[in-house]
Amino acid sequence: MNILLVGSGGREHALAWKMAQSPLCKYDRFWTAPGNPGIAQHAQCVNISVDDTEAIVSFARQNAVELVVVGPEDPLANALGDEIRQAGILCFGPSAEGARIEADKAYAKNLMRAASVPTAEARIFTDLQSAKDYVLSRDNGVAVKAAGLAKGKGVIVCPEPYQAVKPLEEIMGKKIFGDAGNTVLVEEMITGPEATVMAFCDGKTIYPMEPLQDHKPIDDGDTGPNTGGMGAYSPVPIVDGAAMDRIEREILVPIVDAMRRDFGRYEGVLYAGLMFTNAGPKVIEFNCRFGDPECQPLMMRFKSDLVEVMVAVAEHKLAETTIEWDRRAAVCVVMASGGYPGTYEKGFEITGIDQADAMDGVKVFHAGTSAANGQSSGAEKLLTAGGRVLGVTALGDTIADAQKRAYQAAQKIHWQDCYYRKDIAAKAIKP
Repeated sequence: MNILLVGSGGREHALAWKMAQSPLCKYDRFWTAPGNPGIAQHAQCVNISVDDTEAIVSFARQNAVELVVVGPEDPLANALGDEIRQAGILCFGPSAEGARIEADKAYAKNLMRAASVPTAEARIFTDLQSAKDYVLSRDNGVAVKAAGLAKGKGVIVCPEPYQAVKPLEEIMGKKIFGDAGNTVLVEEMITGPEATVMAFCDGKTIYPMEPLQDHKPIDDGDTGPNTGGMGAYSPVPIVDGAAMDRIEREILVPIVDAMRRDFGRYEGVLYAGLMFTNAGPKVIEFNCRFGDPECQPLMMRFKSDLVEVMVAVAEHKLAETTIEWDRRAAVCVVMASGGYPGTYEKGFEITGIDQADAMDGVKVFHAGTSAANGQSSGAEKLLTAGGRVLGVTALGDTIADAQKRAYQAAQKIHWQDCYYRKDIAAKAIKP
C-alpha cells in the first residue's frame, strides 16, 4: 500500500525501520516528510515540513496515499490527523482533540480528576504572582510544568518550594517555552521509580504494549536538567503482570473512556508516563504518540507486522489483532551533542555508524543527522544536526547483555563533543 510517515527524528527512524519489514510496505510506495538520512534507507524523503499541514495533505492526495502515520506531537495538536481523515485517507494518530491530552496539561489534569485516574495533586495558574505566592506558601517540594508542548523539557522538579520561583519566572515571565508557558501546573512532588506504558487505541479497544523506562535528566544518576530523553530500556522489572493489569484497569481504560465521553474516539498511541509511589502507580503525564527514545527499544522487541497493526487501529479493528514480542531485552543509548539540552554546535562529522550497525542485535537510529551533500541519502559524510543525534539500540538475552552491547556499539561512533550517559538501564540490573 502507499504509505506516508510524517517526522524526522529517532522515533520516526525506528518506525520506518519496522514498517519497512512489512510485506505491505515497499520502498517505491513509502514516503517520509521530511525524514532524515537514516529514514532514507527505508523510505523516499520528501522536503515537506511536519508543520505544513496543507502540503502534507496535498502530497498524500496526489500520490494516492492510503495510510498516513504521524510521528511527532506538534502536527497532531495542529489537526493534521483531522485533515488527513477529512481527505478520506486512513491516519494513525489522534485528532486535535485527542492530542490535547499532551498539548494541554491543564486539560489532561482536569480530565484525570474527572475520571478518578491516580495522579499528583496540582494547582493550575495563568498569573505569575499567584503561582509564586502559592509555592512559597507550601511546606513540601513541587514540580513545575508548562501546560503546553515544550519538547519534553517543560518540567522542573523542586525539592524545596522556594526553588520553584525561578522556573516560574522563566516559564511564565521570560517565556523560555513560548506560549507553552502561558499556563503552568504546580504539582505536589511525588517520588518512586518511573516507567512508561504505551497502548494502541482505536476508540473501542486498548492494547497495551511492553513497558519501558526512560531516562530524562542529562547526566548519570538522573542529575542535571531534563532533556527529551537520554536512553530507554525494556522490559522493566518493576512492572509485572499484576502491575500491568492495574495500570490498564485504573489508568488506561478510565482515561480513554473519559476522552470518548468528552470528544469521541481516541485513535493511535496513548503514552502514559507513570511513577510507582507507595500508593501505587500515578500518572506523571500523558502523551499522544510514541515516546522518543522509548520507541527505539520498543520497535526492536516488536515482532508483529507494524503496518497491519496501524491499519487495524485506523480502521477500528484492533480487537482482531494479536501482537507478538521478542522476549529479549532492548536498551537504547542516546548519543547527543555536547552542550545539549542547552546550546550546542552542529555540523560535526560522524564516523563509525556502519561498524556499530554491523554488530549482531544492534541498530543505530538517526535522530539529529544531516547529509554533507544536503541530500537525505547518498552522502559521503554524515553530520550532526541536532541535540540528540543517534539512538544506539541493542537486543540481549538480559538487560545487562543488551546494555553491554549498546555501549560497545556506542564506543565505535565518534564526533567532536559527543556525549552520552554511561548508566542507561543500570537501575534494572542487579549488582
